[in-house]
Amino acid sequence: MGSADADSPGTAHLRSFDLLATLVAVVRANGMVLFANSALEDALGTSRRVIEDSQFADCFTEPELLLTALAGARGNQFAALRYDAHLKRLNHDPIPVHVIVTQTEQPDEIIVELLPQEQQARQGREERLADQAQANKELIRNLAHEIKNPLGGIRGAAQLLEMEIDERGLKEYTQVIIREADRLQSLVDRLLAPHRRAHVVEDVNIHEVCERVRSLIMAEFPRGLKVVRDYDTSIPELRADREQLIQTVLNIAQNACQALSERIARGDARLTLRTRVARQVTFGKQRYRLALELHVIDNGPGVPDSIRDRIFYPLVSGREGGSGLGLTLAQTFVQQHHGMIEVESVPGRTDFKILIPLP
Repeated sequence: MGSADADSPGTAHLRSFDLLATLVAVVRANGMVLFANSALEDALGTSRRVIEDSQFADCFTEPELLLTALAGARGNQFAALRYDAHLKRLNHDPIPVHVIVTQTEQPDEIIVELLPQEQQARQGREERLADQAQANKELIRNLAHEIKNPLGGIRGAAQLLEMEIDERGLKEYTQVIIREADRLQSLVDRLLAPHRRAHVVEDVNIHEVCERVRSLIMAEFPRGLKVVRDYDTSIPELRADREQLIQTVLNIAQNACQALSERIARGDARLTLRTRVARQVTFGKQRYRLALELHVIDNGPGVPDSIRDRIFYPLVSGREGGSGLGLTLAQTFVQQHHGMIEVESVPGRTDFKILIPLP
């Protein structure tokens, strides 16, 4: 957590850096820290009071790189300089960061911004997911409307044709047309569902959501599957759409259970619902003081490599006969809560992590 120390003289104007999710230090030309923002405190595991008035180069495994950059800034050799380095952390391994050293208009003030490379990669993934979700949304809407009108005509024509024929064998063909038209209509309705229903926000206890999903899963898979509850009961209620959250967790859990079919048959399938509070987390280009972490973990075979990068795309499924809509809808619902879904998967353990900001 960020330090609550009072502003030192001359640093009050730097407090706006506390609003940033990136790690920022304002240093003097000699490398002594004038100001460290809250994100940097959290990353170093050290209070602002300790960081300030210390030599910032000592926070790196290769301090000479920063000293050289600062010397260049003092000599006006550049407006901004970028390089890669490793930041030391208290009781943790150093983390790779991208360093940006920037001159300011203030005399004897140089801004050093640190972007954890893991965070950069994650932001890139999040941006791709957001772009993908928007593209999916437009594609689904356009495709659904293009399908819907002729589909109604096909079904109506089949019904009229059925009224005109007497032979039972031919009527079976018209029934096939009608059933398939209804199946496609149901698919189109499911594609459009997240964009039709109003977002109903209320106070929601996430464990009530988990218990509802657990009861539905246990009813569907009464034998061969153990559902483990690992809850942090201190998690506060969140403002959310209850039905959307239930559908989100249920879609992920059902997807996991389908992947667990062989283990369910053997009787050793395991599904874990885990809730935690994440503190000072960054996702969606924003930093949140608190966020809900909801994990759905299974001991199945893992996500196939062939679809791992596409599992949230519509109509992509890892099983025979799957619609490929469950995870797409789950991602859409979570994004409507300003959250995101991440997945880590290896054979024997797949973890879908839902992140949603808490008040």
